[in-house]
Amino acid sequence: MKTQQQLRDGFGRLIARTGRQWRRAVDRRLQPFGLTEATWLPLIYLARTPAPVRQKDLAASLVLDGSSVVRLLDALEAAGLIERREESVDRRAKIITVTDRGLSIIDQVEAVSRDVRNATLVGLSPDQIEIATNVLDLVCENLAKQQDSEV
Repeated sequence: MKTQQQLRDGFGRLIARTGRQWRRAVDRRLQPFGLTEATWLPLIYLARTPAPVRQKDLAASLVLDGSSVVRLLDALEAAGLIERREESVDRRAKIITVTDRGLSIIDQVEAVSRDVRNATLVGLSPDQIEIATNVLDLVCENLAKQQDSEV
């Protein structure tokens, strides 16, 4: 049995390893669509928003810098999955919408994501999932507070 200190010391590595393995599982299943997490995650985010999203808001929500989002959006636009247009109020700002082709792929991406999630959570009770979710939410809040205090 691990000591409390060993559990604390390995916690960050465990979160990182879990995230990597989860992403790889989804990425492998999405290869036939030519998508990786870098492209499918923003695509899902854009499809789920009720109104078109500004480029800088997408960057903030995905915790990415502006130049990374520009490259990502260039790839999604070249694939015909999104469109960028000038916003009517501020012509410098770009709004992003998902194309019909993008929406049809999103249905498939969400199905793959759901399959991976269901297979990954096999054997976990609803209570365990709730506890894990609460723990990870608190970890994210603490990390955000640290980031905010550094600025």
